[in-house]
Amino acid sequence: MSKTLSSSSVGLLGVALLLLVALTGLHAVEFENCGDENTIGNFSLVEVSKCELDKPACVLRRNTNATIAITFTSDEQVTELKAIVHGIILGMEVPFKLPNDDGCVDSGLECPLAGGTEYRYSTTLPVLKQYPKVSVEVKWELKAGDKDVVCVKIPAKIQ
Repeated sequence: MSKTLSSSSVGLLGVALLLLVALTGLHAVEFENCGDENTIGNFSLVEVSKCELDKPACVLRRNTNATIAITFTSDEQVTELKAIVHGIILGMEVPFKLPNDDGCVDSGLECPLAGGTEYRYSTTLPVLKQYPKVSVEVKWELKAGDKDVVCVKIPAKIQ
């Protein structure tokens, strides 16, 4: 005994699949702008290596490296750029040590940076073996002196 699907069944199946896709999209990684009224730039794109964007957080595997890239524009000329990274766990900011926090060296950038021009900063973050397996929000700031050029929060899970 064989069964065939009627056109109304196919239509309902299509609607169900669209709803499933839409609901799945609600859990996509969202990169939050943590800049304030004193921030002198904006980011347009954040890329994290091996981050599955359909998940609620980027998975960072211990004892590996993660590449982070931020495409941004500054409203002002920037002569220096420093990366400052914190992990926010249970509301507390814990500093992450970067092998190279100078955003003008080995990051795809060469300072000074002109205002109004789009740039792509890229660096590698070691995910150390001793880091605990925990959900964390990574706060990544690119600073020019005491001014934030950009600030982005990246939802992550260390595994």
